[in-house]
Amino acid sequence: MANSFPLDLTQRPRRLRRTASLRAMVEETVLRPADFIAPLFVVDGKAPPDEIKSMPGVFRLNVTDLVKECRALHKAGVPAVALFPKLDPALKDDEGTHALNDDTLVLRAVRAVKKAVPEITVITDVALDPYTSHGHDGVLNQGRDDVENDRTVGILGKMAVLQARAGVDLVAPSDMMDGRVGAIRRALDAAGFSGTGIMAYSAKFNSAYYGPFRDAVGSAQAAGTRLLSKATYQMNPANRREAITEVLLDDAEGADILMVKPAGMYLDIIRDVREVTRKPVAAYQISGEYAQIHAAARLGWLDLVRCRNESLLAIKRAGADMILTYFAKDMALALK
Repeated sequence: MANSFPLDLTQRPRRLRRTASLRAMVEETVLRPADFIAPLFVVDGKAPPDEIKSMPGVFRLNVTDLVKECRALHKAGVPAVALFPKLDPALKDDEGTHALNDDTLVLRAVRAVKKAVPEITVITDVALDPYTSHGHDGVLNQGRDDVENDRTVGILGKMAVLQARAGVDLVAPSDMMDGRVGAIRRALDAAGFSGTGIMAYSAKFNSAYYGPFRDAVGSAQAAGTRLLSKATYQMNPANRREAITEVLLDDAEGADILMVKPAGMYLDIIRDVREVTRKPVAAYQISGEYAQIHAAARLGWLDLVRCRNESLLAIKRAGADMILTYFAKDMALALK
């Protein structure tokens, strides 16, 4: 039987895809420079920028160059940076004691950035992995086979107060210890920093995609392996309902922003979190996600710009209000 043309269709969705202007008019999700937070790595000394081999285009920066990069990011429209220190291994020990040194690297970096670029929001990591010789996010128990939760939380509260005193806008506990958000909130308030916010890594999964980041901050070398298992405190990637339990606990304990990490493989979690809280939701497009896009592009298998854009669009479409990404500067410049 012969087909009859044209088809008798009332609804033709392609009508609104016909021209670029029509497509723009009905676009549901839009990326803008203000959506992005740039993670930055800082080192001591005066060495020139040191590119991280597993993260093309990402550098470890001395404090002077860090300030220059923050100026450039602010000019590009990126509203915030998240700072991560790479310490000299000689400063690391089992207890991560240098984290409580008032002159530790990240605190000097915060002071320099806030003095030079006071308009930019500065976020600092609250976890011990950059400071411990074993590479874990807290202090180990006597058997050295697990992180001791409550003693670690006590240290994290002190870290947060030091960071607030240095001038950070948001402290970001990434350790996944039980009860740390409430303890940090109480410590900040007691020290007179009720205006310092908490961006909690609320649903942080024990991902295989963290390797390049651990190279960047030196926690992989400290542990002797970039495959260090953190399964007793970071979440099982198989668990979806548990993520909501973690998020609601952080929400109740006083977190101002709730984060999902990683982002790209956990879009369902981002959507779930968006639906259970009215608080802002952040998502971290992690080092492995960034590295795999670059690697495939270098092999000619993927288009770098299109895949970069699509990956970030998907994260925002899933429900993230803000995205930590190593593409922040390039995206902001592309969108201006």
